[in-house]
Amino acid sequence: MLNEFKTFIMRGNVLDLAVGVIIGAAFGAIVSSLTDDIIMPVIGVIVGGLDFSNYFLALNRSVTATTLEAARAQGAVLAYGSFITAVIKFLIIGWAIFLLVKTVNRVLPPPPSAEPGPTPDQRLLGEIRDLLARQSK
Repeated sequence: MLNEFKTFIMRGNVLDLAVGVIIGAAFGAIVSSLTDDIIMPVIGVIVGGLDFSNYFLALNRSVTATTLEAARAQGAVLAYGSFITAVIKFLIIGWAIFLLVKTVNRVLPPPPSAEPGPTPDQRLLGEIRDLLARQSK
């Protein structure tokens, strides 16, 4: 069983997946910092000067806090600022992956295409040829 596990782990696609997950996690941290530390403060200033991550809607009358963490401690809140931040992070990551795939497709040669098989007309002519060859023998 240990040899089977070793064979499974050493397959190329498992190692590629592990590398992809590690790089993806690191890239996610970079995008989180970019979004939280650079983009969202600018957007917060544009839309009213408040910290965008603290935008929320209280779903309970007992919530009187002005920060999201304190409001969550007091009761139910709809944290739409956090949601918008997550959507922006998603769009940044999606855009980066799009650019990466586009660049890789431009750099790498296209995969060799399989030679097309005979057309239906060519197959029919081949059958006729084979039939005539059998009749002449």
